[in-house]
Amino acid sequence: MLVEQTNEKLAQMKLFGMLNSVKDRLSRPDHQSLSSSELLSLVVDDEWLYRENKKMSSRLKGAKFKEQTACIENLEYDASRGMKKAEVLELAQNRWIEAHQNILITGPSGAGKSYLAQALGNHACRHGVRVQYIRIPKLMFAFVQARADGSYGTLMKRLSKTEVLIIDDFGLAPLSEQEKQDMVEVAEERYAIGSTILTSQLPVNAWHEYLGAGRIADALLDRWIHNAHRFELKSRESLRKEKRGLTDCGHSEK
Repeated sequence: MLVEQTNEKLAQMKLFGMLNSVKDRLSRPDHQSLSSSELLSLVVDDEWLYRENKKMSSRLKGAKFKEQTACIENLEYDASRGMKKAEVLELAQNRWIEAHQNILITGPSGAGKSYLAQALGNHACRHGVRVQYIRIPKLMFAFVQARADGSYGTLMKRLSKTEVLIIDDFGLAPLSEQEKQDMVEVAEERYAIGSTILTSQLPVNAWHEYLGAGRIADALLDRWIHNAHRFELKSRESLRKEKRGLTDCGHSEK
């Protein structure tokens, strides 16, 4: 009866990790010899893990990744294609995020730019970092919509507070002067406080001309290129594994 009352209180306090732990561990024969302090420690650990997993799931959902299987463990490395394992594993330490550095990933269609960007973002999410993935057309539409409904400031604040912002398909279509200015605002708000990953079919040395070769181009490139890590993917073959060989992140099949 006492255990049932305890379980009810745990449920009311929304301590669901502890609730499931108590139900499981009290029924296990191999736990009967544990001391009260040992059992309490295990139950508290289970609650902590439950909450951490819940927060991670929330971050992954909020990131809105297009490629759910995109993770570092599923990458194929080939230095001749601009994909060096040592460079990726160095970035996997997440020091670039702590230093508020950017990552620029360029290459032809199908080279795996978006997949690599999302793999790095997924990895960051799983280590407590808030990430948002968005394609450039959707970002531009978000600015138009925000102006129409008066939420421009709110949108800009959200983008500035995102620790890692992934902007996919930059350079896919011409930008209007207003769209260029919006991009400058995003870059300015995020400078030195957040990290940005950009993917583009255009080589970085063509970005200045693409942006109009004026002061806006200078401002954007100064914010993005300075202290950035670069990947120039050369192959048109995808960097992803065959879908049948993909598993959940961290559990890649051999």
